[in-house]
Amino acid sequence: MAQDNKSVTVADIGIVRIADDVVAMIAAFAALDVEGVACMPGDVTREMISKGGIKKIGKSVRVDVTKEGVKADLSIIMEYGYNIPTTSSRVQKRVKSAIEEMTGLAVIDVDIHISGISIPE
Repeated sequence: MAQDNKSVTVADIGIVRIADDVVAMIAAFAALDVEGVACMPGDVTREMISKGGIKKIGKSVRVDVTKEGVKADLSIIMEYGYNIPTTSSRVQKRVKSAIEEMTGLAVIDVDIHISGISIPE
């Protein structure tokens, strides 16, 4: 698969262009799949994104798709009691894997910002 800014050539039949919002949604879903991640800022959860909350993840997930690859910047809220460096590393690996598997685009960077801790009541 050859890569060109936001597009992937598939089996020499044509080009598939992937919107930045789609890559951001993939990153958000992947991050929220990791144990220890409570949600994203603004109480963004998988259910909210599934119901069309793509606009809400704009503050939590930013992606930059270039010819070199994808750079993702995510803000997450962690659950209390989880090791921050270990959980952040899992999020980075999960996001990288999901974007590469689903889009065929190379991932250069996945930066994680811990915006808060969710404490159970």
